[in-house]
Amino acid sequence: MNKADLKKVIISQAENSREIKYVSRDNKFQDKISANDPFIRIITGVRRCGKSTLLQHIREGNAEKDFAINFDDNRLTGFSSEDFEKLYEAFNELFKTEKTWYFDEIQNISGWERFVRRLHNEGNKVFITGSNARMLSTELGTHLTGRYLQTELFPFTFAEYLRFADFEVNDKDFFTPSRIIILKKAFHEYVTLGGFPEFLQTKNPDYLKTLYDNIIYRDVVSRYGIKNSRILIEMAHFLISNISKETSYNALKKNFGIANAVTIKEYIGYLENCYLLFSVNKFDYSLKKQLANPKKIYCIDTGLAHFISFKFSENKGRQLENIVYLHLRKSNFDIYYHKNNFECDFIVVKNAKAVMAIQVCQSIDDANTRKRELRGLAEAMQMYSIPVGYIISEDEEETIEETGFTIKIIPIWKYLLT
Repeated sequence: MNKADLKKVIISQAENSREIKYVSRDNKFQDKISANDPFIRIITGVRRCGKSTLLQHIREGNAEKDFAINFDDNRLTGFSSEDFEKLYEAFNELFKTEKTWYFDEIQNISGWERFVRRLHNEGNKVFITGSNARMLSTELGTHLTGRYLQTELFPFTFAEYLRFADFEVNDKDFFTPSRIIILKKAFHEYVTLGGFPEFLQTKNPDYLKTLYDNIIYRDVVSRYGIKNSRILIEMAHFLISNISKETSYNALKKNFGIANAVTIKEYIGYLENCYLLFSVNKFDYSLKKQLANPKKIYCIDTGLAHFISFKFSENKGRQLENIVYLHLRKSNFDIYYHKNNFECDFIVVKNAKAVMAIQVCQSIDDANTRKRELRGLAEAMQMYSIPVGYIISEDEEETIEETGFTIKIIPIWKYLLT
């Protein structure tokens, strides 16, 4: 690319940047990322989850904000690593010299990490967003070890969804019947719509269709050079249609007529790298057994899963389980499932020790369901010496005391907010 074209893109992006409603994210993401420290700050997450908006918010709070470019722009299709020097010159010719740089969706450019390392070595502060987790393990791990800090961003949590809707929650709301009704209604909407910010503004299903296609074709098929995309597309749809169910590489290999289970493993890895799906291992202190056992799959967003699979929409329990998984995943826990004589949905592990056991179900009103859920939870708690376990349901609330153990049954809308 020539420098004049780069200047046109820089100016055009600056002039056309839209004012987007900013919603304060949980865990004070913006404060952590904009901290005055020597590290390269990386924001990763699925497409359209709000990374660019967060980056723009950080820019607005900084004195230096001009050296910014979004590489997810068709005018930059021909941009290569050799063009970074021209980009450097273009910024310095257009604006006064600054020491703070902002790169959006930089993983689209091969060799970007060398330029970023150079900027860092010269004393610049660099903020980066990207839609692929693998860029951290490969590019950053090779060239920027010890120089960066990563933050993962997801679509809105339920608390963020309420802030988006201008609904402020306080402790009194949990005890006020009229407010509880509003919270429950809002939660049911959240389950159906999910948390992609721009979709919530329009609620146009075509937005989710385009988003899903971009994730599959641009972030997986194109990035990894997959020639037979049909199998990958069918497998992604199958996995989203069977959220929370156990599956294995060998079972998927047979289902899709693939000769080698390694291909299945790679495909699932690609879908995880772009944050579309997540896999959960069965808990075992033996890593070898963990990897050999079947896995459970969860989706980045229930609204997207509703669009992709009508089967997912039909099972409220699986929807709730997916939301609880995302809640735990965003909290940076190591998450597993338990299965021995009975089953438990989630085992939360910290510092290689199981510290929490969680069951998720729509309701435990039915005697058989209650017995099954309590039995699986109790087995996991006893096996891993976990004193307090949780059953997350749609509406029930209760505390059960057993010898040496406590089981708390909590409505999911309250669990997500507390």
